[in-house]
Amino acid sequence: MSRYLKNLPPLESLIHFEAVLRNGSFTKAATELCVTQSAVSKQIRALEDWLKLPLFERLVRGIRPTPAGLALQREVGPMLQSLLRSVVRLQAEHNRHTLTVNCTHAVAQFWLFPRLVAFSQQHPDITVNIHASNSMDEASVAEYDFAIFYGDGQWSSLCAEPLFPEVVYPVYSAQLDYPAITQVEQLAALPLIQLDSSAWNCINWHDWFGHFGLTYTAPERVPMFNQVTLAFNAVLQRMGIGLGWEFMAHDLLQQGVLKRLGPFAFVSGKVDYLVHPRHASLSDNALLFKRWLLDSVSQPATVAPVLPPPAGY
Repeated sequence: MSRYLKNLPPLESLIHFEAVLRNGSFTKAATELCVTQSAVSKQIRALEDWLKLPLFERLVRGIRPTPAGLALQREVGPMLQSLLRSVVRLQAEHNRHTLTVNCTHAVAQFWLFPRLVAFSQQHPDITVNIHASNSMDEASVAEYDFAIFYGDGQWSSLCAEPLFPEVVYPVYSAQLDYPAITQVEQLAALPLIQLDSSAWNCINWHDWFGHFGLTYTAPERVPMFNQVTLAFNAVLQRMGIGLGWEFMAHDLLQQGVLKRLGPFAFVSGKVDYLVHPRHASLSDNALLFKRWLLDSVSQPATVAPVLPPPAGY
């Protein structure tokens, strides 16, 4: 018998264990893995039986990892990440006609997707897959051919090419009518769509007003959205005035779907960059895609228009 089969627990049980610890819940892990909660519990029990160690304390409300569980997590998490990167890299090396790009949901929907439509029309033999996630870090880029990162462009392991700067201004549906404003403080009295960005690095109304030297506190009992795309769709559904990022709002302003309120804009100095591992060699198709995407930044007319979601979206 192989020494791995003899001395290592089943890989499936380790995958379930890592998901439970990362999510802090059997139920959330089951949702992520697309299995039942009982299936997750069965895998954890099998792993504990194999190790002859308890990995979790079952509490009245939830679970808590034991010292053995925490020790195993320190080994299993990096091991699975390394295995995943190796598999993805191997697949990419042997399938040069498929590329993957990791970016946020907002960038995927409002900036990258319209460009991929145009790219696919010009290069139908190259498939570009989008992996949308708001949880990205420098180490995870190795799992993809490219990523679109927001920041200052200074990442030690990444090659970064600027795509578009961060510019944020108030926008609203062209079907609504608001009075013109000449001072930023006038905006605070109007119905503003609230964005809760406490869990991630993103500008909200407090930050936006702060840029102009003003203090702003959101009113009580107003709807709050925790994603840029949700807040932006609320603008399109005529719920009020929202923060409009230039990369999301530009085409819809040109089409007359949205309007800007006032001349004020927050230019943060941050930029979205196309990045890839600095020491990784790019395939010919990856180089072609990179050049095409960078060229598209200066040629917006070549990309497909951004369409607003249908009514009731």
